[in-house]
Amino acid sequence: MIRRLLALALIVWLLGFALFMLLLPRELNDVTTDAIVVPTGGAGRIQRGLELLEAHAAKRMLITGVAPEVEPGELAAEYKAPDALFACCIDLGQEAVDTKSNAIETARWVRDHRYRTVRLVTSDWHMARARMELAYALDADVEVVGDGVPSHPRFATLIAEYNKLLLRQVALWTGIGR
Repeated sequence: MIRRLLALALIVWLLGFALFMLLLPRELNDVTTDAIVVPTGGAGRIQRGLELLEAHAAKRMLITGVAPEVEPGELAAEYKAPDALFACCIDLGQEAVDTKSNAIETARWVRDHRYRTVRLVTSDWHMARARMELAYALDADVEVVGDGVPSHPRFATLIAEYNKLLLRQVALWTGIGR
């Protein structure tokens, strides 16, 4: 009986992992939102957000999870973006340290600006968990669309991310770690 349950659990996990891999999000084009949110931590995320903002795909952008000592001018120089773009349209969130706190920081920013649509720009493999955390932290009337930045993660990274997604989903369902 225990072997059958373990075998069933393994099959369900494998099918879920296959679905997770098949549904990795892609970049969105021709979509406009009120805001763009970019959690730090993955290659191409900030660059993609800047490209979208410069293309007028949103009014404003939050880069969440920025180290406290980083100044807007430093990021503008690093990404070869106009200082004026950072001055008018980009906010740096410097309190978040992980995906959950990125979502909390973002939700506060979205409420303060009264945005109703948000484009989440993050690595394709990170999107499911980041979007889940953000949707949980936001008010129910805020729409979140995912814009996955293509990446080439190691297989171990994908397995770890899928397991984090499952564990966090269980934690939210059961009320643990809210």
